[in-house]
Amino acid sequence: MLEEARTRVNENGRVVIPSSFRKALGIEVGDEVVLRIEGDELRITTQQRRIQKAQRRARQHVKRGTSLVNELLAERREAAKGE
Repeated sequence: MLEEARTRVNENGRVVIPSSFRKALGIEVGDEVVLRIEGDELRITTQQRRIQKAQRRARQHVKRGTSLVNELLAERREAAKGE
């Protein structure tokens, strides 16, 4: 995969993302992308990639086999008993 490419901004402010970049990031026609300014750089990603990154981070702090959904449901049921 190319790690760098040059492109131009057209009169409407549009930029073409090279196909090799789109393929590497799993970006398909019609997908929504997320733009973020980080320092003096523009970063482009997808919401799905952001979710995957958050899940990887969360897995570092959760024991294997633990279901956060089940824990949350148990907490909600316990809280509902007190209402």
